[in-house]
Amino acid sequence: MHSEPQQEHRWLQKLIGEWTTEHTAPTAPDASAENLQGRESVRSLGDLWVLCEGEGEMPGGGIARSLMTLGYDPTRQRFVGSFVASMMTHLWVYEGELDAAGKVLTLNTVGPKFDGEGMANYRDVIEFHDDNYRTLSAYVQDDNGQWQRMFVAHYRRK
Repeated sequence: MHSEPQQEHRWLQKLIGEWTTEHTAPTAPDASAENLQGRESVRSLGDLWVLCEGEGEMPGGGIARSLMTLGYDPTRQRFVGSFVASMMTHLWVYEGELDAAGKVLTLNTVGPKFDGEGMANYRDVIEFHDDNYRTLSAYVQDDNGQWQRMFVAHYRRK
């Protein structure tokens, strides 16, 4: 079975390249925030998938490594993918969609709550501001159904 690239696959190709990352993370409740640096290398796997390999500083010290896969499933008409990181045991499975303007990709997933008691809905939102600058905003849905932003990471093409 050979699939031809769709418009959505071509959109994912915009991610290909070398990026520097920066985001601010709180070190503890009611504590000052810590500015964290990293990098991401994005390459294609054929014309249908991209692999985003990240490495960056963690709050409190240490280095985290991550791998995000992204593709598009024309049968389901959804972007699909996964995320794993060196500091967590959960395999995050994405399903999402692109906004009508073609600038914002919203990826939904389910994972363990921070307190370890059950599961929660999460959302990663990739937004292109121009060809060389994008953001990744991460959200968690609280028990009242409201989306709470956890952080925003800034990606700049090298």
